[in-house]
Amino acid sequence: MARPIASIASIALLLSGLLSLSALAFERPFPANALRGKMTPGYFPDVTIDGKVRQLSPAARIFNQDNMIEMPASLRGSDIVVNYTVDGNGNIDRIWILTRDEAAQKLPDAAAVAAGVK
Repeated sequence: MARPIASIASIALLLSGLLSLSALAFERPFPANALRGKMTPGYFPDVTIDGKVRQLSPAARIFNQDNMIEMPASLRGSDIVVNYTVDGNGNIDRIWILTRDEAAQKLPDAAAVAAGVK
């Protein structure tokens, strides 16, 4: 009789563990003024977004797909799909490296915003 109770308890423990993993998945809230682009890291403080060399602000933050902060020097690759915001001086102040699901969501790019298209 002790065996069925132990197996039921282990199944319940396994299911509660699997359900808690889904609680870790979340949607990141991006600000309304966020833009979409493709970023290629350069020598700090430069980054290239959509073929245009831009500068990171002194307090810039780069968030990876897990929403953890990445140091600019640790970034590798090219044409990384990102959301980003621009500060009052025209520098990039926040960058979010997107997951595939986030990249599939519609967001205006800088060219569309400049043209006045939403």
